[in-house]
Amino acid sequence: MNESSDGLVVGVDSGGSGLRIALAEAASGTVLDTLASREPVRTGPGGISAAHFLEQVVPAVRTLRERAAVRAPGRRPVLAVAVGAAGMATLGDELRDRLPAAFAGAWGVRLLALAADAVTAYAGALGQRPGAVVAGGTGMIALGTDLASWRRADGWGHLLGDCGSGAWIGRAGLEAAMRAHDGRRGGSAALLARAEKLFGPVAGLPGVLYPRTDRPAVLASFAPEVGACAAAGDPVAADVLARAAGHIADAAEAACPQDPGALVALTGGLFKMGDPLLVPLRAALGERIPYARIVAPAGDPLAGAVALASALATGTLRLPVDRTLLRLFGDLAPGTAKAAKAAKAAKSPDEADRTNTADATDTPETAVTAGTAAAADTAEATTSVQVGGGTETPDPAGSGQGDRT
Repeated sequence: MNESSDGLVVGVDSGGSGLRIALAEAASGTVLDTLASREPVRTGPGGISAAHFLEQVVPAVRTLRERAAVRAPGRRPVLAVAVGAAGMATLGDELRDRLPAAFAGAWGVRLLALAADAVTAYAGALGQRPGAVVAGGTGMIALGTDLASWRRADGWGHLLGDCGSGAWIGRAGLEAAMRAHDGRRGGSAALLARAEKLFGPVAGLPGVLYPRTDRPAVLASFAPEVGACAAAGDPVAADVLARAAGHIADAAEAACPQDPGALVALTGGLFKMGDPLLVPLRAALGERIPYARIVAPAGDPLAGAVALASALATGTLRLPVDRTLLRLFGDLAPGTAKAAKAAKAAKSPDEADRTNTADATDTPETAVTAGTAAAADTAEATTSVQVGGGTETPDPAGSGQGDRT
């Protein structure tokens, strides 16, 4: 029996709201069972704590495997693990140092992918097809790929970017409220009334807001009020959302490959605001990237982690490897002989014919580089979890902030 047909994979989604872990069939990516923890993984001087991560994940996977064994007796091997984590790009060094050996020791896993949460959001939304995913919540980031490299736009935080995000919309709405309070042009009496209902007299708002360490989330908490005022016909609120839509479309344009077949998906709680934001956003996307097709996300970041793990186990990974965004460990890490063999085996017959001569003299390193983007596209079939949001952060405007790289 082929090992992948009998094996299992593990997908992990780690964010500000906690952890979600899925056990799935390696060959098909079909999710067998899931567990969740509401305790976010701690960060420390070394970044995301590997010890705290393992304290939660290892027992959870043990429980999932025991449940699976009750339903189908037999000890099935875990072939691959994929982890998507908020902060992986900038805070993931400890995870990259410790997780490969820890998973090998716990389950004998030989294949591991450690990804930024924006990558698992991409894989969940679009599978392994070229395009771009915009994750919008308190923050905002766009990530795209042509299957050769990644393109990232924004996600720089509320002081330097996150333009069009929940925090950006909330701040612009509160500015309009302050303008109305002062009697300056550009103010909105409707937004002023909602600001005072939510925060109290706005003259005291600076003293309430500025000392807070969670300022982006506080600002984002006002974004739904802006959406409500826009839906009720307030022109100032509608203008805020039109400008937000333009910023989001700018990021999508920068991240999206210039490919007539490119797809664009919107994920995260921000887009639950509905038509007041989505109508101007669709118009802006149509102007900036008319060649792209806007599609509904197929799955969420946990589905994306499962899709990556399944692709690793079956040797069909097409998404590009990147040192911080998507890093592989084990038998299929770039440069290994098995990676080169898997990449070559995954080529279509036409591609294999075109590269047979070159492959005869390639080193494993050059072979895997040439073949990484050529594997069969199976990830779409693995994303069975419906989207409830993008990457997870506990904020009123929803999830989707992405990594700060």
